[in-house]
Amino acid sequence: MITIVAIGKKHEEWIKDGLERYEKRLKRPYDVKWVLLPHSSREGQSARQEESERILSGLSEDEYVILLDEVGQNITSPAFSDMLERQFSYGKHPVLVIGGAYGVDERVRSRADFIWSLSKLVY
Repeated sequence: MITIVAIGKKHEEWIKDGLERYEKRLKRPYDVKWVLLPHSSREGQSARQEESERILSGLSEDEYVILLDEVGQNITSPAFSDMLERQFSYGKHPVLVIGGAYGVDERVRSRADFIWSLSKLVY
């Protein structure tokens, strides 16, 4: 199982359809579980701290945390697949973390086992 923890709201139908399509492709080797945490009503640093606390409160020690962040490392698809397989073989549960509009604080970065950049762009 791969868990994706994201700050956000329920996906719109067109996004949900695309996600379901990719989840079906992944089902063979992996099941995917989404955990959507609500946005903070605050702004800036206060929002980042509140959302980071929500993220951290749901993580456990046996999880391999992969933070998606624009300042992380770029890796290839085969390298990412190898990383996941290695963690499964160690008995670790991979968790991908996607922060909110203001990102995550240093506590989440410190907890992350790997910081991964899909792009230098922020979506």
